Formats: sequence, structure tokens, C-alpha cells
Amino acid sequence: MRVDEQGSRPPVRILFLNSPESFGADTWIHGLLLRHLDRGRFELHAACPPDTKSFAALSAIEGVRVRPTRFGPSLTSGAGRLEKIAEAARLLPAMAGLAAYIRKHDIRILHASDRPRDAVACAALARITGASALIHLHVKCDDWIGGAVRWAFRRADALVGISAFVSRSLTDRGYRAGRVHTVLNSIDPSQWDPDTDPAPVRRELGIAQDAPVISCISRLFHWKGHRELLRAFAKVRAALPEARLLLVGAEDVLAGTPHYTRELEQLAAELGLGQSVRFTGPRADVARMYAAGDVFALPSFEEPFGLVFAEAMAMRRPVVALDNGGTPEVVEHGRTGLLSPPADVDALAGNLLALLRDPERRARMGAAGRARVEALFAPARMAVDMSAVYERVLRGEPAKPSLTR
Repeated sequence: MRVDEQGSRPPVRILFLNSPESFGADTWIHGLLLRHLDRGRFELHAACPPDTKSFAALSAIEGVRVRPTRFGPSLTSGAGRLEKIAEAARLLPAMAGLAAYIRKHDIRILHASDRPRDAVACAALARITGASALIHLHVKCDDWIGGAVRWAFRRADALVGISAFVSRSLTDRGYRAGRVHTVLNSIDPSQWDPDTDPAPVRRELGIAQDAPVISCISRLFHWKGHRELLRAFAKVRAALPEARLLLVGAEDVLAGTPHYTRELEQLAAELGLGQSVRFTGPRADVARMYAAGDVFALPSFEEPFGLVFAEAMAMRRPVVALDNGGTPEVVEHGRTGLLSPPADVDALAGNLLALLRDPERRARMGAAGRARVEALFAPARMAVDMSAVYERVLRGEPAKPSLTR
């Protein structure tokens, strides 16, 4: 590590690469890191497309230099081969300019998500400029990985999983454990007020104030387990006819399951659930939707981390989910929620009923969940953990062993 004339270390310059125009979960996590990394240790830069939500959000963070950069088309887009070649030709000057920026500012670490454009740009720019490449994985390493991304992963100096589950998926695929780090995700607890009044949303949706309510907030696609939740809810309603289920979220048009919302509505009708299920669509008032429920449920299969679980816990709502993926690293079974085996609808229904019938237990779990979020899933902790990864990368040290359950 270089030292200035007074003997102190100059800040390490880090450049975050964010190609998406939308402000998704990965860019959100990058934003939290940019807000909370120690300005005394790091000088922070970001590159993202101009005139986008991402550019506006990152530019609003104090002390971050944001460089307008166009990363070209998605490597998984439906554009034809000739279109992609033409776009790549236009992209070369932009990447050359970004390489010059990296050299000019003596950027030491490039930090990118696992999105194909970001990962490939990160590895390529690191190779050109001599900076270190860090690729931050927000999903399980699996068959989705194409040849270009595998090339980037092999050449990265560090691969960072958002949970031990994600990190294990990397080592299971043959990536060397010494390059695989784990930094658990976080949310900002101050943005979630557990004392939010549930009454207005219940009145709006025509739900009695004393009705037991399950809320489910998620993109709508098959991996999130909405079908299983509806089948479990049918069993819940047989025992508690007054129970209600809120399905909040928009259909994920990129998930390969078109008309999924319609399929769920048909399944609800076949199960005889009628008006006991409310499909609200996307909502901007997400905190109020958490508040409207007594229990939060999302039986998603192999969730990489589950930011919604942390959000529900921050709202003091117990969580019902599955005992797989990264979920057990967030939801502590028996303390902040209840976890059931995958595909076990009876167990899922039993856990929902157990909590809906026991207000005191819900209150205990809700309080424990809020405390867990404040202790383990706050952004300051994530920033400290990521800072340690940066230092290890710069010193050429191997990763610490991944966290275990």
C-alpha cells in the first residue's frame, strides 16, 4: 500500500460499474455501499448510463463522482448478431474513454455486479488498466452463466456472494475458494417504520381491521412460490375463514412465464378463494403493505438472500418461508420466523396457521426480527465487511472461510 509524504495512506480509489438503466436490487445495494463506505479510506467513483434512474440516484450520494457511461446492449438481449456487432463497434470508444478515466484517477478496484455487461466490462477493463476486478454476485451461480460471464469470473480478483449460499454455489462450480468472499446484504432500517398504521390500507382493500392477514410482496414469477402459497392459504382459510392474503407486486415479464398473474388468479378461483385473496399489483407504498399484514410469507425456492425478509423483519412482522437457499441466513427459524421444507404445502400451511393464531408469538418474533436487522443487516456492517474484502484484494490475501448457517 502506498504512503504519502506525511506517512498516512491516501484513500483507495474504487469505481462501481452499473450498466442497468433501472434501479434494481443490485444497484440499490451498490448505493448503500457508496453511502456508507469510509470516505477517509476510500475515494468513490461510479459509472452508469446518463439520463437514467440509476444515474440520478447515484449522483445524489454525497462525495461520489459519477461518470456518464453507455455500456451498450444487454449481452442477453434479443438483438440480432449484426446489431450486436454494430453496437459493440460503437461501444469501443466508450470503453476506451472509461479505461482512460480509470488510469487518470488511479482507480485501484473495479466493483461490478454479476450482470453480464457489468461483469465482462469489469474483467476486461481490469486487464487493460491493471486495476483489480471484483464481481458482486446477487444470484446463485448456476446454468444461467454464459461463456462471456464465465470468462469474467475466471479473471476476477475477487468474487463476492451476498450470502454463504451464493458463495458456496461458486466454489461448487469450481471457482477457487481463496477468491470467493461473502458479504451479507443489508437494508436501511431507518426507512422502515414498524409503527406504520395498518388501518388505511385495510380500509382501502375492504379488509376487516381484525381479520388475520398474510402479506406477500414480490415480483410475480414461478420461482417465488406463489402457487404453493395459494395452495397453503386454501388450507389456512379452511381453518380460519376470515383470513386474507395480499399478493403485492408486478409480473416479471423477463422471467419467461408470460400471463403468470392470470394463472395465479385462475388457481385462486379453482381453490375457491374468492375475495379472500387480493392481487394489488405493484405498489409504491410498500411499507404500508407490510404493515397491513400480520405475517409475511414468501416460499421462494433457493432465494439468494431475500431483502424482502429483512424488510418484513424491520417492520416487526414474522416471516414464513422455506428452509433453503440463503433464507436461513436471514430468517432465524423459531425466533424471527418459521421455515418449512420445499414443496411441503402442509408444513407451510401449518406454519402460517401457527402464527395467525398466536398474536403474542407474532409480537415476540417481530421484535426479535427488528433487533436482528439492526444488529446484522444494517448498511454500516455491510460497508465494514466489504472494506475488509477490498483490503484483502489489495494485499493479495485469500478470502476468509465463507459464513455458515
